[in-house]
Amino acid sequence: MAEVGSVRRALLAVHDKTGLVELARGLRELGVELVSSGGTAAVLREAGVEVTSVEEVTGSPEMLGGRVKTLHPRIHAGILADRRRPEHVEELVRHGIEPFDLVVVNLYPFRETVASGAGPEEVVEQIDIGGPAMVRAAAKNHACVAVVVDPGRYPAILEELRREGALSAATRRSLAAAAFAHTAAYEAAVAGWFARSQADGDRLPAFVGLALAKTADLRYGENPHQRGGAYVEVGGPGFLGGAEVLQGKEMSFNNWLDAWAAYELALALPEGACVIVKHNNPCGVAAHASAAESYRAALACDEVSAFGGIVAFRGSVDAAAADAMREVFTEVVIAPAFDPGALEAFAERPSLRVVRAPLELLPGPDVRTLPGGALVQDPDVLGEPLGERRVVSSRPPTERERADLELAWAVAWRVKSNAIVLAKDGATVGIGAGQMSRVDASWIATRKAGERARGAVLASDAFFPFPDALEVAAAAGCTAVIHPGGSKGDEAVLAAAAAHGMAVVLTGVRHFRH
Repeated sequence: MAEVGSVRRALLAVHDKTGLVELARGLRELGVELVSSGGTAAVLREAGVEVTSVEEVTGSPEMLGGRVKTLHPRIHAGILADRRRPEHVEELVRHGIEPFDLVVVNLYPFRETVASGAGPEEVVEQIDIGGPAMVRAAAKNHACVAVVVDPGRYPAILEELRREGALSAATRRSLAAAAFAHTAAYEAAVAGWFARSQADGDRLPAFVGLALAKTADLRYGENPHQRGGAYVEVGGPGFLGGAEVLQGKEMSFNNWLDAWAAYELALALPEGACVIVKHNNPCGVAAHASAAESYRAALACDEVSAFGGIVAFRGSVDAAAADAMREVFTEVVIAPAFDPGALEAFAERPSLRVVRAPLELLPGPDVRTLPGGALVQDPDVLGEPLGERRVVSSRPPTERERADLELAWAVAWRVKSNAIVLAKDGATVGIGAGQMSRVDASWIATRKAGERARGAVLASDAFFPFPDALEVAAAAGCTAVIHPGGSKGDEAVLAAAAAHGMAVVLTGVRHFRH
């Protein structure tokens, strides 16, 4: 029998045929016997590669429409035999079973089938049985067998075999680790699908599986003494639906957090809107006719905080918008598209990170880890349009106030609680974020706004327990307010608003953000 680490016999059974023929030809050039099943064997034969079918090895045909192919002792004993143990070798000889040195397997496209919207029967048929069994068997026996689940590793495998004549113990262990991660992510996807299909409309699924693979080591986490890494969902498109970093320095841990905070809010706003975020909070937001106008208005809300911030646009960024950003130090700009003129302007700032992200992102469950577990909730989404909300004041808001209330309410949705947002003429003018009391948030927002608070509107992410926060805003000149309502103090708050002639809109929806 072949020495451990050398490859004389390989089993190939893959759904993803990427690089298959090149791998098989390389193995044959090294004198490796190839055993293959079903579609994999057909592809190799069509390419002129000599291959032995699994049926020839097992003496049994494929059964049950392909559900049973490799589930046979002549396959699994050949994978699982530990050739360092004489009794295993003796059993192989006694039963006339040849061992495998290399197993190349990847699994049915379960996630892709689910994502396509296929029905339950079609999804169930994409639950691989033989594949995971072979992968796990080979990975368990990595002391004697190499297992490859990623076509991206084929070239390195061939290179090592050509150079060394065998695969090292370190390589086999690395391949085994990748194989167990592969099957774990696959099983998590299957279990998650079943859990979601069993959950009724009133309950969250009984199981939530997170399968994440590291794509990069980051320089550090939130702070230099913390390690940081970028992990993406296995089988998914990547961060923010497959965002591309077009230029600039490496994205940091905080860059990604803040980029999502900015972009998530931008996606909820009209075309051309701009959001500036600092430390995960919006510090300026505007929705004007052009990206450049929106940026200037957003910047005017808080020019000090915008320094070193993240800028997101809802829509394409043109040269005028890039030029408007020229004088302000910015860490990241993120948008769904960039005109050539904008990219040329940004190229003059090589440290600026330019990120292109998909326009529409579907939110998944909100999962927040705690030691020993996690909290899971539905994603927080904005409610119905402002016109469908309830006006409770004696006067309705004007058309201008309505537009500004809509903007202020959307911004309050993404500001850390307690949140107070002042908006005027399509832009925020003052934001009070992350305060332990609502009145403090109101003081901060009005102080930042200064004279711009006169004629502005106010949004509060939760109800006012007392009139004090509203009275601070009214004294600064705010003319209308939007909040969820539902407090025991609603009547007193409404009376205070009436005393100042303020229009009041209730949403019935709270948007706490911790």
